[in-house]
Amino acid sequence: MREFVSLKVLDRFRALFERLGVDYPLMRKILQIKLTMDGRRMPTIFNQSAKKNRQETADQNNFVKSLGLYALLGLTMVPFVVMGDNYMFQMSFVFGLLMFLVMTSLISDFSTVLLDIRDRNIIASKPVNRRTIGMAKTLHILLYLFFLTVALCAAPMIAAIVKHGVLFFLLFVVEIVLTDVLIVAVTAFLYMLILKFFDGEKLKDMINNVQIALSIAITVGYQFVGRSFDLMQLHIAFEPKWWQVFLPPLWFGAPFEWLLRGQAAPHFIVFTLLAFVTPIVSILIYTNLMPFFERSLQKLANDGSKRGKEHSRCLDVVSRFICSGREERTFFRFGSLMMGNEREFKLKVYPSLGFSIVFPFIFFFNVLRTQSFSEIEASKWYLNIYFCALLIPTVVMMLRYSGKHKGSWLYKTMPLPNPAPIFRGTIKAFLVRLFMPVLLIESVIFLALFGVRIVPDLIVVALNALLYTVICFRIFRKALPFSESFEAVKQNDGLMILLLLLLLALFAGVHLASTFVTGGVYAYMALLVVLNVVVWRKGFAISWDDVRDKG
Repeated sequence: MREFVSLKVLDRFRALFERLGVDYPLMRKILQIKLTMDGRRMPTIFNQSAKKNRQETADQNNFVKSLGLYALLGLTMVPFVVMGDNYMFQMSFVFGLLMFLVMTSLISDFSTVLLDIRDRNIIASKPVNRRTIGMAKTLHILLYLFFLTVALCAAPMIAAIVKHGVLFFLLFVVEIVLTDVLIVAVTAFLYMLILKFFDGEKLKDMINNVQIALSIAITVGYQFVGRSFDLMQLHIAFEPKWWQVFLPPLWFGAPFEWLLRGQAAPHFIVFTLLAFVTPIVSILIYTNLMPFFERSLQKLANDGSKRGKEHSRCLDVVSRFICSGREERTFFRFGSLMMGNEREFKLKVYPSLGFSIVFPFIFFFNVLRTQSFSEIEASKWYLNIYFCALLIPTVVMMLRYSGKHKGSWLYKTMPLPNPAPIFRGTIKAFLVRLFMPVLLIESVIFLALFGVRIVPDLIVVALNALLYTVICFRIFRKALPFSESFEAVKQNDGLMILLLLLLLALFAGVHLASTFVTGGVYAYMALLVVLNVVVWRKGFAISWDDVRDKG
């Protein structure tokens, strides 16, 4: 088994652990296994990457690789460290970003440690004392936080010591440690609160949603790296308010003003005390509540997979309007439930929804920096809404994958003459459940920005999206929905998506050209209606021999 440098460092403190009643050799072996498994787990930050074969995954340390990306994210904090001498604003922003990244990463990638019931069920049933198990778990969390925090803070810490000196650097390091302590305690309290009132399923759903949010935040975060430097020319004045005591980033910004710049205003003193006292008190409370926390974790062993019947009735009503037969309605409901309930599928696919919502407005705000709002309102920048269709090829490709793909043997038992109802029902479920809500949200916002004059254009966008979906389905290789493992994702699928994005750009270009001809948009709309009727009728005419069923 692989040897870790961190374990060699712990070996120097063996006598201390043994005085605390810890069986050190056994604790070391448990930690070694946990660290080995960490290296093999695919972090959320890589969730959009194609998986390699199992042997390659086993031979590389994915956690160490992820630290490199977190180090790049840490560069976003450097401009705020060096931008001037408004320590309250600078460091509050830095600690706000740091707390967000560490907490979301802790929840998304390290919940298996905080919520691990295997130690209790497997190791605790062996001749291993609880102190050894507890120390192994605590050290595992601390090691993870140490490496993650060092990766995120390496660049800003270097910038701090170069720009502001040793005292600033030392205070920065102390507050980073206190921030980590507070994050562990707050995360544990959040888990305890959820487990107190809900079952384990609700907690798993919450963790999955945080994983999705982290994926979106990381992608969007790159857009703000360059923009961070624009703040250097702003004059920012801090105005204390009573509600600011509930904002922890302000706590950690205040000590720099009070201790380094001598700003002894009452609010700076209060924030400083909160920064130093709250983490210590919270971790003490967490330690005392640990037995209750361990008991609550047993809820995670319960399936608790009850789903609301109201949602099922809603699917039935919708399916009767848009599906042409009983078989198609069945697979519409099946596809919709799979997209909404399977966590691994949501983790792979749902970030695309966030990107589709955010990207049109990223480009819109880029234009807003060079043009006035009245100029934009009279322009054709509303065609940015085509960016919402970015998710279509990705999701159509991913519909063949599932974390529960072994259940696809059921397809072979169905007396269907061809698989067309399966594909048509699943594609319609994707459009209704995932794409149309995104398009409707953006349409409402764009209508507010550009006025009702763009209503015909929005209809054309929707018709283009429906046509584009079937084209994507025809181009990708055919495999039954949810019938393959995510490990089967191929790199050439990503290349195919790039080509399909060029096709989407062509649709947008034709739409733009039609706006320069009188009545051109309406003529284009009529053409799209005809094409959609033909393509949706003929596009799913495939036989069982055309399907590469790996289920």
